[in-house]
Amino acid sequence: MFTLITGNEQKIREFELVLKGSGIMFEVLRAEKPELRSDDPCEIVKVAAKTFAEELRKPAVVEDSGLFIEALKDFPGTCTKYVYSRIGNRGILKLMKGEKNRRCWYKSAVGYCEPGKEPVCFLGVEEGRIAEKEKGKEGWGQDPIFIPKGKSKTYGELRMAGDVNLFRKDAVEALKRYLKGESL
Repeated sequence: MFTLITGNEQKIREFELVLKGSGIMFEVLRAEKPELRSDDPCEIVKVAAKTFAEELRKPAVVEDSGLFIEALKDFPGTCTKYVYSRIGNRGILKLMKGEKNRRCWYKSAVGYCEPGKEPVCFLGVEEGRIAEKEKGKEGWGQDPIFIPKGKSKTYGELRMAGDVNLFRKDAVEALKRYLKGESL
């Protein structure tokens, strides 16, 4: 049993879907995590998971995800939520205007820590490209401008109810294997 620290209902639902039937149980603490400023999402979640594990005196899990755009030197990266709240997808598209290199990655870092131990991080990555304009109304955040590798439509166009982000699924699956004692 661990405590997942998040106020994001989408993340809670995705953890539930990935861990369903695994025998791994978790509770949710709806709280904001301490936000270390770093370009490395694993560093951010490891510090936050360790902080919560020590405060709660039980295993803690923290997830952080972001959009890393190659042409913008990985911006917005670990500041994706903040940038989205300030300039939105239209602002990102404006920054990308005229840019031919539209390669990007969604990254999900899941940090796990038990009290008195060192934290570990599990990283899920999904490659894609930035669309020329917003398309679709499904999903959240940058889904209307993110085109997954091998697809021609944005996540905003492709999302269906109950979908789990591939990048987060991969990170949570790695956590699941770790907690079950399987090799990574």
